[in-house]
This record gives sequence, C-alpha cells and structure tokens, in this order.
Amino acid sequence: MCGRYTLTQDQEALQVALGVEGLVHPRPRFNIAPSQEAPVIRWEDGGSQGTRLRWGLIPSWARDPAIGNRLINARSETAHEKPSFRAAFRKGRCLVPADGFFEWKKGPGGKRPYWVHLATQEPFTLAGLSEAWRSPEGEYLETFTILTTEAAPSIREIHHRMPVILPPHRREEWLDPATKVERLQAILGSQAFEDGEAAPLLAAREVSSRVNSPANDDPACLEPAPPPGGDLPLFAQGPGPG
Repeated sequence: MCGRYTLTQDQEALQVALGVEGLVHPRPRFNIAPSQEAPVIRWEDGGSQGTRLRWGLIPSWARDPAIGNRLINARSETAHEKPSFRAAFRKGRCLVPADGFFEWKKGPGGKRPYWVHLATQEPFTLAGLSEAWRSPEGEYLETFTILTTEAAPSIREIHHRMPVILPPHRREEWLDPATKVERLQAILGSQAFEDGEAAPLLAAREVSSRVNSPANDDPACLEPAPPPGGDLPLFAQGPGPG
C-alpha cells in the first residue's frame, strides 16, 4: 500500500533531475494525499511529457467518481487483468515522481508513520496507471493510481507492500505504447533492476504523526518521531515477487 508520498524538490530541480519538460510542481510537497493533484509523466507525441492528474483512478466505465477513493493503488502482479485497471495498463501507463513515501507500522500503541526514501535522497519515479473519465453531464477528470509490489527486505518490518520504483533506464520502456504486456509484467516483477545494475539503497525513519492528517503539508511532517523511533539499517532493495 502507498497512501501518502512526498515530492520536496522544487519544479526546476525536479525537471533537471528527471530530464522531463512540462512538469508543473508549484511548491514542494511533504504529504501528498489521495484526491489531490500531483505531477505525473506520460507518453505524448512520441516522448515523455509532464502533466498533473488527480490521485485515485476512476475507470472510464465508472458511474460514480467516488470509486477513485478506493483505487489509489493497484497490485502490479494483477493490474493487467483486473477490470478496473486493464485498460489503463494497456494505454495509460505513467510515471509518478516522488522522493519518498509513507508507510504505517502496526505496534502496541497503534500505527506509527515511517518515511521511506532513497539513501541518496534523490527523486525517483513510481510506476503508475492513468485514465480519463467523463460523466454523463460532461464533467471530465484525469486520474492515476500507483502500482505496488512486495516490500524490499529493508522495510518489510514496516509494511509488506511498497510502490514499484522504476529506474531511469526503464522509464521510457514502461511508457512506450509499443511495449508488450509480457515485457511490462517482467519489468514490474523484477522491480526493473536488471542487467547487473545495483538496486538502490532505501532508508526509513519514524516521523511525526502530523502526516496522519492530509491537512498537514509542511517540513514538520518529516521531523523524526520522539524516541524510541529511529533510522532503520540501510539495505539494497530486493526484487519484487514476479
């Protein structure tokens, strides 16, 4: 599950880091929540282009847009065949820029939030799906969902699932409309770290409970939680389940 994420880079730095023009990112975000708009990258006019979509996928056939509140994530193992996602998997693949995501760990005192990010603290891209929806009255919405996979060993004690992180050399292949479904499944199943490339190091730390409320979106959301919270060890991110 991925229910919140961060994109603390400013617009100029983000465009340079990802090499994509047209990304509209007015301000750093410290707590992006479902139903909010956020930058995504799609394939348009033969290349990668940035745009902004609402988080929570609404299938084109849906009668009620509220379904998007339940479709913020899609399992990478089955998205290609599920009615809610299979059209978007074929024609609406996208990348979701991020520099961290939140997961909540269950404990005796309740769930505690952790912020997970690359050890380098560089921005990265999550695998996503997008789709357009229009109501009978003419309301038009473009929305997205984030694909998830089995959690890397280093963060599995926090949560058993995590978003799929696609490295730079797999981004174009993921977006390209010509890429076959079998190849897309292989990319997702391996977390796309292939050909001997070292998987990135993930780091996680327990953070302020401020992130529990979507109304809070400021640097304080990333402040370390009071003891006994702390950093988890750094390990290489392992492959997904296939």
